[in-house]
Amino acid sequence: MFHPLAWFLPLLLTFLPACGKTVQDPSRILVFAGSASRPALLKAAKVFEQKKGIHVDIVFGGSGQVLSQMILSQKGDLFFPGSSDYMEIAKKKGVVLPESETRLAYLVPAIVVAKGNPKRVQGLNDLLRNNVRVAIANPESVCVGSYAVEVFEKNLLREQVRFLRDKLVTYTGSCAQTASAVSLGAADAVMGWRIFSSWDPKRLEALPLNKNQVVRVGYLPIAVSKFCKKPEKAQAFISFLTSKEGRGIFQAAGYFMTAQEAFDWIGAKKAVGGLYQLPGEWISR
Repeated sequence: MFHPLAWFLPLLLTFLPACGKTVQDPSRILVFAGSASRPALLKAAKVFEQKKGIHVDIVFGGSGQVLSQMILSQKGDLFFPGSSDYMEIAKKKGVVLPESETRLAYLVPAIVVAKGNPKRVQGLNDLLRNNVRVAIANPESVCVGSYAVEVFEKNLLREQVRFLRDKLVTYTGSCAQTASAVSLGAADAVMGWRIFSSWDPKRLEALPLNKNQVVRVGYLPIAVSKFCKKPEKAQAFISFLTSKEGRGIFQAAGYFMTAQEAFDWIGAKKAVGGLYQLPGEWISR
C-alpha cells in the first residue's frame, strides 16, 4: 500500500538547496508546480531568464505534495498546480493571493496507452480486463488521480469501481510519473491527461473517452504565494506566461489554450474546473 508520506523525504532533500539559494539571491524566484505543466514550464522559465535575467527555481511534484511543501517551508513566490482543485484548496487555506490567479492552459482526461495500443483498449470498460495493467496517480495528492477517480465513480457500477481499484498496479506520485508508467512498461494504460501523448509521442497515445464520460475539463492556474518576497518578479513571470510568447510555448507543447479547444476535442461542452471531493474508500487510512 502506498504510504501517504513516502514522497516527502526525497522531495524535501532536493528542495532544500534550491530554497536556500532562492532566499539569498534576489535575482531568483521559486515556483511550486504540479508536473502537469513540466515540459512547457521548464522551457518558458529558461526563455524568461534569458529575457529578464531572473532565474526561476521550480519544485515539481504532485500538486498536493508541493502545496504541502510550500506551506511547511513557508517559502515560494508562485503556486502552479495541475488543476483548479489544489488552487481552490490553496485559496481556502489562505496561502495564495486570489486576485493574482490566472488560467494558462486546459487539460482533458483521457486513457493513455502505449503507441499502437498493443492491448487494444477501446474504452473505459476495457480497463476492467484482467490482461490490462492499469495505474493512476495517487488521488489524494495528484490532480489527475482525482480526475481519474471522478471518471470511474461517475461511469462504472459500484462492483466495477471496487474491482478496478483492487487491480490497480500502482499509484504514481505525479503526472510525469503517471505518463512514465506506460512509457516504461510498468502499466498498459493509465487514466491521465490527453497532453501526456504530446510529452512522449513516440511511445504514448491518448484515447478519448466517450464524450458522455468526461465529467469536467481541468485547467492550469498560477497565483502569487502568500509567502512571496518578490511580488514584482513573481508577477513579471505570470505576465510572461500569459503573453503571446509565453502562451505560444504552451501551445507548441500541445496544450489546449482555450476551453473551447478542449470542448472540441471532447465533442461536447463540459464543466470547467471546480473541486472534487474524493470518496472515502479512495482515502488511505
